[in-house]
Amino acid sequence: MSITLPRASDARVRRLAAALYAYTFLDDFTLLYPLYALLFADTGLSTAEISSLLAIWSLTSLVMEIPSGAWADTVSRRLLLVLAPLLAGAGYALWFLLPSYGAFAVGFVLWGTSGALQSGSLEALVYTELEREDAAGRYAGIMGRARALGTGAVMAATALAVPLFAAGGYSLVGVASVLVCLVCAAVAAAFPEHRTRRPRSPRRTRRGTGGPGGDLTEDRDGDPGEDTEASSPRAYLGMLRAGLREARGDRAVRRALLLVPAVAALWGSLEEYVPLLAADVGVATETVPLLVLLVSAGVAAGGFLVAAGSRLTLRGLAVLLAAGAVALGAGAAAGNALGFFAIAAAFCVFQTSTVLVDVRLQNTIAGPARATVTSVAGLATDVACLGVYGVYAAASAVAGHGMIFALSAVPYLLLALFLASRRDSGAAARGAGSG
Repeated sequence: MSITLPRASDARVRRLAAALYAYTFLDDFTLLYPLYALLFADTGLSTAEISSLLAIWSLTSLVMEIPSGAWADTVSRRLLLVLAPLLAGAGYALWFLLPSYGAFAVGFVLWGTSGALQSGSLEALVYTELEREDAAGRYAGIMGRARALGTGAVMAATALAVPLFAAGGYSLVGVASVLVCLVCAAVAAAFPEHRTRRPRSPRRTRRGTGGPGGDLTEDRDGDPGEDTEASSPRAYLGMLRAGLREARGDRAVRRALLLVPAVAALWGSLEEYVPLLAADVGVATETVPLLVLLVSAGVAAGGFLVAAGSRLTLRGLAVLLAAGAVALGAGAAAGNALGFFAIAAAFCVFQTSTVLVDVRLQNTIAGPARATVTSVAGLATDVACLGVYGVYAAASAVAGHGMIFALSAVPYLLLALFLASRRDSGAAARGAGSG
């Protein structure tokens, strides 16, 4: 009887996926997240002061987004993924060791920097490693499952934070959060990192910045020491320019890049208002967390369904977005708890669509500045989210939460109509069916 052994590349892909799943879960397993606002209030901060801290958090992420992406492309994406949870953990430690406005502000700067270091770096590292193993077509399913596990980690952290707080207050929750960050950094150190790009077709090679053949080979899986020339400010600026040039100058990349905030920003912002919508439909206060949990379950399910939708064309994505828009509008218009099943289904669709447009973006990037280009998409999404928050605040003065959620379906319907009218060149879907 013969025994078929798995290919070495399959084993490497599985190890990469396992590291990604563990890293994503631990990174989102933030025990302080459901309690930090209460910590600020119990310390004596006013609502205005808490709002200013949140603004510091957002502004730090916006300012650091693209520079950190270029840094990841220039030095090491793995290094940034190790550093990110350490910065977040240092911020959490400040919060419970020196509870004050200044410590909270520094903690949010560290937390915002941590998020910026991960944004773009993680996607670029995973996609590059899969491409190196000729498994880029598995990116959608792997990243979708990672997003689902991240959502599950948030739910688990919220559930565990309550008994931890009852047992030891903010100090115990803070210590546990720091320990999780240390473990997360250790997991990040296990990521492989090679910088190997194979020659592409003439069109793609022309867009690349790796020279006439499009080849750029750099192995970072061994000695962490970097070439001083590769790590110089000049190299950093060159990488930054290369990423911005590709994001701006290549039509396929630009279209895929703009599609990311168009899909992700609106529903991602609405998710913050789900508890208010639940309270607005008249359910008992103790029922609100259950409805929020239902919607979170829909988001998690959307991550697991990404692999099934990885072969969708642009028009298929349009149909998916239209279905999500209808479910969102119907659920919000229902005005009762049953409507949250439709809202959960809508968020499931939107989560799937968000990962799929990220896949399309990764498939179009040809140059070495993958993390930089991905960070541009992250910056655009953050800016769009701020715009959604502003519009929501203004609309809340004249309409209820149910009406705002229902009207939010309209932009998705318009986007679906626009995408249905476009011709999919096929370049953005490169690799979707491989692996």
